[in-house]
Amino acid sequence: MNRPIKQTTRDRRLTPEEADRYRKIREQIEQEKPEINARIRAHMAEVTDLARIFSELRKVREQQGMSLTDLQDKTGIDRASLSKLETGQRANFTLETVVRYAEAVGKHVQFVLSENS
Repeated sequence: MNRPIKQTTRDRRLTPEEADRYRKIREQIEQEKPEINARIRAHMAEVTDLARIFSELRKVREQQGMSLTDLQDKTGIDRASLSKLETGQRANFTLETVVRYAEAVGKHVQFVLSENS
């Protein structure tokens, strides 16, 4: 995957030193890419695990016959946001949001710290 470095930047030719510097940076990126990708996969797995919480909370809400509007009234979180949380369309949420939702359906949230696997 070694592509030749184009030797012009902003309408001027790169000096040999600049071209060498860019080549070294590209090589470093290629070396670090597997670790970066592994960290991204681990982060995505954590986000997926957290999103499953809302899937479970949705089941509890539905078992109780509670609508999203009812939940909105109890949590102060708008109905559209609650729906997106439950369906995994919104992955960026706070722990406070999880706690508010859980309390509204009569559940308690516990956090466990564990070793990386």
